[in-house]
Amino acid sequence: MRIVLIWMLLACVPAVVCAQGNPGTMDVPAIVNVPAIVPLPPVVPQVSSAGLIPVLQSQSPTEIVPPGRPSGSPAIFTLADLEGIALTNNPSLATARARIQAAKGEWLQVGLPPNPTGGYSAAEIGDEGKAGQQGGVIGQEIVLGHKLKLNRAVASQDIKRAEQEWEAQRLRVINDVRIQFYNVLIAQQKVQLAEKLVGIGQQGTEAAQNLYKAQEVGLADVLQARIEASTARIMAENAGNEQLTAWRILTAALGMPDLTVTPLAGDMREGIARIGWPGALQKILASSPELAAAQANVERARYAIDRARAEPIPNVNLQVTGQHDNATSDNIVGVQAVLPIPVWNRNQGGISKAEAEFAAAKSEVARTQLALQQRLAVVYGRYANAFQQVQRYEQDILPDAQSSLDLVNAGYKQSQFSYLNLLTAQRTYFQTNLAYLDALRQLRESAVEIDGLLLRGSLQQGE
Repeated sequence: MRIVLIWMLLACVPAVVCAQGNPGTMDVPAIVNVPAIVPLPPVVPQVSSAGLIPVLQSQSPTEIVPPGRPSGSPAIFTLADLEGIALTNNPSLATARARIQAAKGEWLQVGLPPNPTGGYSAAEIGDEGKAGQQGGVIGQEIVLGHKLKLNRAVASQDIKRAEQEWEAQRLRVINDVRIQFYNVLIAQQKVQLAEKLVGIGQQGTEAAQNLYKAQEVGLADVLQARIEASTARIMAENAGNEQLTAWRILTAALGMPDLTVTPLAGDMREGIARIGWPGALQKILASSPELAAAQANVERARYAIDRARAEPIPNVNLQVTGQHDNATSDNIVGVQAVLPIPVWNRNQGGISKAEAEFAAAKSEVARTQLALQQRLAVVYGRYANAFQQVQRYEQDILPDAQSSLDLVNAGYKQSQFSYLNLLTAQRTYFQTNLAYLDALRQLRESAVEIDGLLLRGSLQQGE
């Protein structure tokens, strides 16, 4: 008889759970499809005998081969190669992916029903010298008011927000790599310019010495030429240091700080197109993941209001007991349903808080839109200045500086110009080229920021 009684108690559990609803088949709001998060293997290069392949300290090194090239090819990386390495190795992306997984786990958890309870029950022990009523009790809290469904509706917006934050971080990584890629190219050109200036300085020194031997110039001209040549060598050394610095910043963005300096294939002028303000602003407001995350917060707050309003609907605690009365040999089944009565606490404060957070979330969307426009105004101002400067340098200033240097250099060798004229022409040539490279760098940087929705700083704390 006790076996039959226990069977009756256990048979009640599926019925109680079914009364609450199967969480696996709940009608929850649609969730954005998130690709399966699979940790990407780190890219670990190998050192070649020529020392051309980038290196990363590892116990099991493998060779980096840029996509589409046979093994053993020289490691000359394009921008696309570096972007692929960064998307694999930059640790901030792994952090953002983990946050999506955490949001998915939260969505799963908040929709699960409470576990049933079970225990031992006894009454009237010792009555008439008998063991009394002995048996068991099982219970189940039945969640009403679609609270579990609303929990998952709120959590689904957290998933959407985490996805947008991942997309924002992906763009930060890509933009950081692009900006530093062009910075390295600029640094390479500065090195070439400085080396050219060193050659010009050596030629000037030789020319001054020959003219001094012919007694056509004084010793002061020779000393000045030697000073300028030494200064050019200092500039060349500084340019080399700048190139190394730019490379180190690039490799940090790649997530591979131990890569050795490797040639890059790229053109600073390739792909530069005129960007208009209206189109840039429209693109950012339509595509910004920062704005999309703020909009997901609005939807989250909207569902949170519904969840707060459902909170006063009481949950039912159902208990079923089954006992055997040893005094009468009867089997006894009892049922008890308990629920709170929402007299004093109807979640008034929670509803007020949810409504205030909804208003704040809507205001945050408006603030984000204005902040994006403000940031774009600053970046676009740099872009417009750099664009017109690059055009002016390429069309007028650089050709004139080169022609002036060639004429004065040839004339100086024939004693048509003084050394002061030559020095002025050399300095003008060098300064105009440096200014051009700086304008080109600002043009590339600002264009990348605008095209990349104003996102950069992938390794900054809190991003």
